[in-house]
Amino acid sequence: MDLFEYMRQNNQEKESPLAARMRPRTLDEVVGQQHIIARDKLLYRAITADKLSSIILYGPPGTGKTTLAKVIANTTKAEFMQINATIAGKKDMEEVVAKAKDNLGMYGKKTILFIDEIHRFNKGQQDYLLPFVEDGTVILIGATTENPYFEVNGALISRSVIFELKPLTADDIKVLLKRAVTDKNRGMGAYGAVIEEDAADFLADLADGDARHALNAIELGILTTGRSEDGLIHITKEVAEECIQKKVARYDKDGDNHYDTISAFIKSMRGSDPDAAVYYLARMLNAGEDPKFIVRRMMVCASEDVGNADPQALQVAVSASLAVERLGMPEARITLAQAASYIATAPKSNASICAIDDAMDTVRQTGNLPIPAHLQDAHYKSASKLGHGIGYKYAHDYPDNYVKQQYLPYELNGKEFYRPSGNGYEIKIKEHMKRLKEREE
Repeated sequence: MDLFEYMRQNNQEKESPLAARMRPRTLDEVVGQQHIIARDKLLYRAITADKLSSIILYGPPGTGKTTLAKVIANTTKAEFMQINATIAGKKDMEEVVAKAKDNLGMYGKKTILFIDEIHRFNKGQQDYLLPFVEDGTVILIGATTENPYFEVNGALISRSVIFELKPLTADDIKVLLKRAVTDKNRGMGAYGAVIEEDAADFLADLADGDARHALNAIELGILTTGRSEDGLIHITKEVAEECIQKKVARYDKDGDNHYDTISAFIKSMRGSDPDAAVYYLARMLNAGEDPKFIVRRMMVCASEDVGNADPQALQVAVSASLAVERLGMPEARITLAQAASYIATAPKSNASICAIDDAMDTVRQTGNLPIPAHLQDAHYKSASKLGHGIGYKYAHDYPDNYVKQQYLPYELNGKEFYRPSGNGYEIKIKEHMKRLKEREE
């Protein structure tokens, strides 16, 4: 490293945002994530013993994925190299692999490769790494905000240990905020600032588990707030409110939060909890989810989970779909809430989905069994000569518009697919079908 590079790095470190400067350098400085880095946990033992194998760190932004990688860099005796998948290409990986081979072959030294945003690598790029991870040329540390089981090559997954990082608690973030305000070497301690307890509480809550968001806010507050008569910079709740403005909705319409929230929404309607259903609906709308996507899932729920226990539920959902298209937001939020609460409070039955799934399984197992001749079309030429339609009994010619005859293929005689539940309107359906069957006896 020449003098100019040294000065550049030194100046960059001083000018970096507070969140970068306050990044922990040792495991003991890390706040939170005790479920994976407590002293008795596998990851802590592997890092301190310098016996790390390939790992993937998975979690929301601001939870410490890059922090853990930097701690490993400061702890390990192996060569530590870092690339970002958003800008790196195959050439960058080839250079890393070439250097890793030299380290291993010439010096017997391992190489740890940290890939930030690893989910951004396409399949070909991930496949390129596989043999070098497999033979130990590189030890991989991948960081991703996306579910690695969906976004990372299955072969890489099978050769790595996945550690899920959780959002930091409000108490964790308060610890980081107070450390940042008082630290004179890397933090804002030289400014003579104090943070009031209610301001710390406010920022910790509004950060929603993202330490970076809270630290950015406190840095902005200290840099833009004048000194009081006592010569100190006081970070009050009012100052904190101005610096953070609005709670950040952690929601990626292509990521885990998208699927987790819609899953919670559906399960709340299925579980007959209108309050939870409307709450998750609000979270999706607040995050900018497409109302058309939401209402499509409501239509599915109306059939799958309510069915004929309340046939109106599907009509409500379909009407909501039309209203969403005609009204648009923000008015459509009312229609969506009406439909969601209706479906949530409706009696439940999954008899329809059980019926079609059972029937589909039967078709796959038995193939296209012959349709009884009397049900076949009798209108086309030569149909009558083949016996098609002969013997069919027209239901409306009989009392109660019902007559017993074979409808299923003969091989499935007596098979039941639709079994009405004892809920809602299906009680009447069940009673009606029972009366018809009793007439047959």
